[in-house]
Amino acid sequence: MTLPLLPGYSFNRNAGKEKFHKSQHWGFCNNVRMLVSQEKPGIGGEPLPGQKVKTKCSIYPKGEGSDGPSWVTFDRQVLCFDAYLEDEVLDKNQEIYRIRYYNIYFYLEDDTIKVNEPEVKDSGLPKGTFIRRHRIPLLPPDHDQFYTVYHFNINIDIIFYGRTFKIYDCDKFTKNFLRKIGVKLNPPGQRPEDPYLKMRKETLEHVDALHPYESFDTLRQFLQYDGKVLRFFCLWDDSGSLFGERRELVLHYFLSDDTVEIKEILPENSGWDAKTFFLRRNKLPKYGPPGLHQPGQITDHLVLNVVGGLSGKQKFGYVLDKYKLGKVDQEFYKDSDLFLGATINVWGRKVLLCDCDEFTKCYYKTKYGIENFTSVSCKPPSPPKIERKFPPYTGFGSEEDSLRSCLALKPVPYQKKLLKEDSYGNIGNVLRFFARLITKKCADVDRMFVISYFLNDGTLSVFEPIERNSGYTGGLFLKRSRVKKFGQEVFKSEFSEYIKVEELYVGAKVNVNGNLFVLLNADEYTLNYMEKNVDKFPFSNIELALQKLKEESKSREIKQVFAAADRDHTKVVDFNTFRDLLLDITVNKLIEQEILTIARHYRVPEDMGIDVNLLLAQAQEKLKKNMFEQFEKVISTCVYEDREKKNVLPTRDIKRLCKSHRFPFTDDLLENLLSRFEDSEGQINYKSFFRVLNWRVNPTLELQAPDYLKERCEDVWFGMPSPIPVKFVRYLDLLKDVYGLEHE
Repeated sequence: MTLPLLPGYSFNRNAGKEKFHKSQHWGFCNNVRMLVSQEKPGIGGEPLPGQKVKTKCSIYPKGEGSDGPSWVTFDRQVLCFDAYLEDEVLDKNQEIYRIRYYNIYFYLEDDTIKVNEPEVKDSGLPKGTFIRRHRIPLLPPDHDQFYTVYHFNINIDIIFYGRTFKIYDCDKFTKNFLRKIGVKLNPPGQRPEDPYLKMRKETLEHVDALHPYESFDTLRQFLQYDGKVLRFFCLWDDSGSLFGERRELVLHYFLSDDTVEIKEILPENSGWDAKTFFLRRNKLPKYGPPGLHQPGQITDHLVLNVVGGLSGKQKFGYVLDKYKLGKVDQEFYKDSDLFLGATINVWGRKVLLCDCDEFTKCYYKTKYGIENFTSVSCKPPSPPKIERKFPPYTGFGSEEDSLRSCLALKPVPYQKKLLKEDSYGNIGNVLRFFARLITKKCADVDRMFVISYFLNDGTLSVFEPIERNSGYTGGLFLKRSRVKKFGQEVFKSEFSEYIKVEELYVGAKVNVNGNLFVLLNADEYTLNYMEKNVDKFPFSNIELALQKLKEESKSREIKQVFAAADRDHTKVVDFNTFRDLLLDITVNKLIEQEILTIARHYRVPEDMGIDVNLLLAQAQEKLKKNMFEQFEKVISTCVYEDREKKNVLPTRDIKRLCKSHRFPFTDDLLENLLSRFEDSEGQINYKSFFRVLNWRVNPTLELQAPDYLKERCEDVWFGMPSPIPVKFVRYLDLLKDVYGLEHE
């Protein structure tokens, strides 16, 4: 039972509706009122009764895939299908039907379709675009709709405007796309062969043309390789001929026409005339020089005869020799003949290909798959080195001066090279050793000497301290010079070997010009220098000495020996006792330098306050002799550098100021003075230090006048090393570090 259409009995169908616009169906066409469009919707965009809504360009529902428009999402994405068409032939007896092949392109951006027919040689049919690109409607009764991607598949028939195309395959991209949208692909079909084209191909294979056509497609090669050149670096070795030499060349191979050009690289001041080309650009024969040929003998086409009548209407023609009986065979170099290490014939000259550029390597790697591009050296082999022999030493002057007269017509004096090991403070540093002369003469057995080794130039001097009533004058025993090792030949061509600093250590025997010395001791600076440079003086390395002591003796035995020597249980022994015990325990396997290094490491600290007055007296004596009075100037300089106003400066700064203001002190005297005034933090009160040195304000007791000979040699030797370098040694600390023994 239906409700009557009365107010209150019917539902409002426009409830919630917001669009009530009307479409314009009527208009004017040639000034005549008529129905313009029947496809426009009704009120509010709703379709009219019985009206069919046509689909839009894309069939994909909204919300799937990208939010962008189809012409952006599927831009330049085309599906390609391979198809063929059986075209019936009615007016020829040779064939009943013809197979024609097509490519169907479906453009995803707007669902348009294009059909293209590939070109077939000598087919006689127009090829190219068969159906231009547009949207193709479906067959009736769905002619108001268009083909979409879902209408396509492999091994199906599809009809475009009454022609049936049979799709048998598609490309890889098309297969992947159809699988992604859910289309189940059919297996690919077979493409039939056109019977007429097959018959014609078989006929042409068994027929020889009267005028054979030979194609020389040089244009394609030119367009493909124009401007592309292979470059090789070559070598022509002409050193075997008279006045010949090795010539470096650059070979250019032009890929556009297979021609070769060679240029020569001339070094500066070579003496050769500068030439533009070593070989002009032309094809290079493999077996040259081939000799001269008659004009027209080298050609691509061989003409047998020229035919033609006497009448003006008849055209002239020619007959070619297809067997090429009189053709001259001549081979030219191609790109496949050129590789690194190959030797080519350039008109009788053997040219070696040594290297190439990066483009050439990339070309051969891409075309021929060559990976090895090992270059061949273009440089000539080095000539045999002739050893230069010099005449033996003449005996006049030094060996270096004698050699200078052999190196040049005008000899140049030899310049001594200083051994600058450090940037500051090493020039003038001297290593001093206390030595004794080894001799069989009873009168010379007790003679003592001081051997000084200068680090800056490797020279050596020997000084004998003056001792009254000894029978010897003393003084300078050997002046400063380089000392040769004993036993070398004097007159020889090679340089002599000299005594080096590494050969000097306590306990070593040194032969100085036939006099044999044994080194007994060294001064404090020398021992410190040797312990800081253990790479040159391995016997001053405390770790190696302790390791050697640990290997050569047993812990219990050595403890008992030291305990027996220390009867008062003071935990220390004197140096002579310590030395004798170590020599007995190790059976004289430790040398004197190693024993001295161990003793210095475990020595008992001495009182540093002794001999301060003596040092000050010596310092003021030198200042008084040189009339040095710039103490206030030095103090003002120290005040300027004292930024924190603490009246102290580091020891290295005080030493630098003494050097810069030219204090007349030796290095040993300056080091001893600074060590006496240095505090625990390595700083010195500069005011008290320089005021104590002021010989006018704070004079000290005058020293006794030294002997004349000692004064004259003071620049060579100052003071004498003590025969006993260490007074007492803490043996218990030594046992604890070496063997880990505790005191009981």
